[in-house]
Amino acid sequence: MHLIVGLGNPDKEHELTRHNIGFKVIDLLSGKLGIGVSKGQCQAIIGQGSIGGTKVILAKPQTYMNLSGQSVLELVRWFKIEQNRTIIIHDDLDLDVGRILIRAKGNSGGHKGVESVIQSLQTTEFMRIRIGIGRESIGGDNSNYVLSPFTGEQLEGIERAVVLAAEAAVDIVTGGPDIAMNKYNSL
Repeated sequence: MHLIVGLGNPDKEHELTRHNIGFKVIDLLSGKLGIGVSKGQCQAIIGQGSIGGTKVILAKPQTYMNLSGQSVLELVRWFKIEQNRTIIIHDDLDLDVGRILIRAKGNSGGHKGVESVIQSLQTTEFMRIRIGIGRESIGGDNSNYVLSPFTGEQLEGIERAVVLAAEAAVDIVTGGPDIAMNKYNSL
């Protein structure tokens, strides 16, 4: 069984922001796979189904970004998910807008949601699908930037990245992380 988690913030106010790109990928997967994501459990909205015969849980934590790890830990424990079968999908300031990058482990890169997951799971050994949102400026406080919507010129790249991230999640489940990294990290 795999757990696929899109990070974001649960309220309507943040729905179209850069920080909610993980939720957008889960929504796309939900529609493509016919897995309704509507059940409240483990501080998340979840759906259960399968990809290529493998059971999956799609999840959107409702704890707000900086506390995402609380929900992820509850999901991992409740469904007895192996940590290397946990896939976290999130925005990344350090990648160009629309680029995706898959990693099997690593530090948080300053992402508060990923840091919360690392602290809660007590490991860095979980899959990440990072989606580039670009950076408004180097250094400083980026909270206003990540909590703002994409500009019109960024939307085409972001829509493509959401599709690629969803396809990458499916490929991780069906073919394994190495195949997915080889396929998507060079795009």
